[in-house]
Amino acid sequence: MYLLGIDIGSSSVKASLVNAETGKCVASDFSPKVEMEITAVKAGWAEQKPENWWSNFKTALATILKESGIKNSEIKAIGISYQMHGLVLVDKNKEVLRPSIIWCDSRAVPYGEKAFKAIGEEKCLSHLLNSPGNFTASKLAWVKENEPELFAKIDKIMLPGDYIAMKLTGDITTTVSGLSEGIFWDFKNNCVSEDILRYFGFSPSIIPAILPTFSEQGKVTAAAATELGLAEGTPVTYRAGDQPNNALSLNVFNPGEVAATAGTSGVVYGVNGTVKYDPQSRVNTFAHVNHTATTTRLGVLLCINGTGILNSWMKKNVAPENLSYKEIDALANEIAIGSEGISILPFGNGAERVLGNKEIGCSIHGINFNKHGKAQLLRAAQEGIVFSFAYGMEIMQAMGIDTRVIRAGFANMFMSSIFRDTLAGVTGATIELFNTDGSVGAAKGAGIGAGIYKSNVEAFETLEKLKIVEPDKAHEAAYKEAYELWKSKL
Repeated sequence: MYLLGIDIGSSSVKASLVNAETGKCVASDFSPKVEMEITAVKAGWAEQKPENWWSNFKTALATILKESGIKNSEIKAIGISYQMHGLVLVDKNKEVLRPSIIWCDSRAVPYGEKAFKAIGEEKCLSHLLNSPGNFTASKLAWVKENEPELFAKIDKIMLPGDYIAMKLTGDITTTVSGLSEGIFWDFKNNCVSEDILRYFGFSPSIIPAILPTFSEQGKVTAAAATELGLAEGTPVTYRAGDQPNNALSLNVFNPGEVAATAGTSGVVYGVNGTVKYDPQSRVNTFAHVNHTATTTRLGVLLCINGTGILNSWMKKNVAPENLSYKEIDALANEIAIGSEGISILPFGNGAERVLGNKEIGCSIHGINFNKHGKAQLLRAAQEGIVFSFAYGMEIMQAMGIDTRVIRAGFANMFMSSIFRDTLAGVTGATIELFNTDGSVGAAKGAGIGAGIYKSNVEAFETLEKLKIVEPDKAHEAAYKEAYELWKSKL
């Protein structure tokens, strides 16, 4: 008995087969092998063709079906993870009307800002838990104003995961978690936001039918089964955005539990059990995968745009040539905590929400030409990234998320001992690193939704823990001193 997980990213689409009994991934592949095309017609725009997500899924699926050698009838459920906040539009024939405006497209910022003021900042925050910002609803407002003829043809709006589910099952549906990430969900009234629909002039009919995150969300049609090599009738039983799904992948379900990622951008995602929001909207709050009308489970999301991209920039422009990341870490590890007084603000990858959407750029402070060199800069870059995480986590703590343990996949910057040790040292949290990813998590989510697993505890009892990093109490003062110096440069 197997479970299929799909992870629709903006760089690639990954598919994994998980043995439901052992919890082990038996086959996994991604497509394309180079980054998927993102079209930017104008500066700040970012679009992808939904059809390309589907074709890349088909390619990855064909590989894992061949590699595993299993019969398609042995796949008992399908789960979907997807890039958040994207906008997919279809007509009455379920045909895509235009390329998807994806998460990193910034054209809708002015629409969200106007809505925030017009609806009322306090009302937005208390009902939506966020400013409309640059999220899906604001992207749709841009289409309405700038492409009115196309807007008139819209039958339903979808998120990227909803589109893949439609292609599999023929049904257009969504989830509360998905609607909340699009800023369409009113948490006070537990319904689609009338304020958002009214202000932007959207008909309620464009919202798909709403289903639970863990539930039967349709079955693979005969046409999809023929195209993909799946068995007709296989149920889709789970769907969630990539960050809630990453938390699920790490068995983060309950208040106070925290998941993190540190790729090109970095995310800290903590679960809250009460409805709270940051008055300055510096972090985002969405419905977590197990949120219901009677059990509050909210994902508080901190995003730092300038994370791995700064480390990559340092490798290309500062580090000695041809050094691997492992060798760079070894060089930087020769320098003491605090980088001998250098502080780097890692905010060179666009506006940072944690700074009130200011775009302050990356800056380096405290260089002494007589004693500082490449090694100090390389260490200061990693410390600066961690300190930006800690700064955002202070906001999360004020919202009731007291972080004692941070769970993450053993990947990207979590492979760096400097990054791990600094994060543990400055936050006082234990870091737990696991062997998992989004597509494997989506497969296990499907197992929960199909009732194959009775609970998340059963689903993740085989989750493989690779490493534990405890806070270094002996150097706690040094980490705190370096962090306070870093904060003084903001």
